[in-house]
Amino acid sequence: MLEKTQVRIVAGSLRGRKLTVVVHEGMRPTPQVVREALFSILGNAIPDRVFFDIFAGTGVVGLEAVSRGASSARLIEKDPRQTADIQKYADQFGISDKVQVLKADAYRWAERWIAPKEPVNLFLSPPFPDLTEKIDEFLALVRLLLEKAPDESVLTIQAEDGFPVSQLPDPPAWDVRTYGRNMLLFFVKEAKSVAVPTEEPQT
Repeated sequence: MLEKTQVRIVAGSLRGRKLTVVVHEGMRPTPQVVREALFSILGNAIPDRVFFDIFAGTGVVGLEAVSRGASSARLIEKDPRQTADIQKYADQFGISDKVQVLKADAYRWAERWIAPKEPVNLFLSPPFPDLTEKIDEFLALVRLLLEKAPDESVLTIQAEDGFPVSQLPDPPAWDVRTYGRNMLLFFVKEAKSVAVPTEEPQT
């Protein structure tokens, strides 16, 4: 069942701009309160960083990242109607020079992704079936992105009650916030300290 609804960009240079979007049963549009919390928590990790909106759906999260100062946004979405709509709004809002819409399956895209050298923000809000029927594949995607992402990058998952946090890589390192049935899970990739071997004393 398809349903038309409006979503609004909350803050930044595009504050108040609205998108009319078509939502189907499998989609999980990020509620406004959760988006506000996401950007409030990311804070100074947004400006001048590239923002990857993976499973972009309506595209409102990636577009809002640009509104709030991200250097650019890459929105990955496999539905051609959704990608066309995202591009339409990027053009309308005058930010098409900062927005790249990629029509691709998120899992295949991640396998081919060549990460930049600078820290990035990665946001994953998968459809309902990916959190139920494809949870193992989704968890593998998280591991792959964390391996590839540059140090100091932030990976955020928007999930639902019951998400298996204990199956994520390094579960204690995740900052988990709940908003009703919605969850935001944040992971900051720390630089791995490399022990410098000391020279053996000369005898």
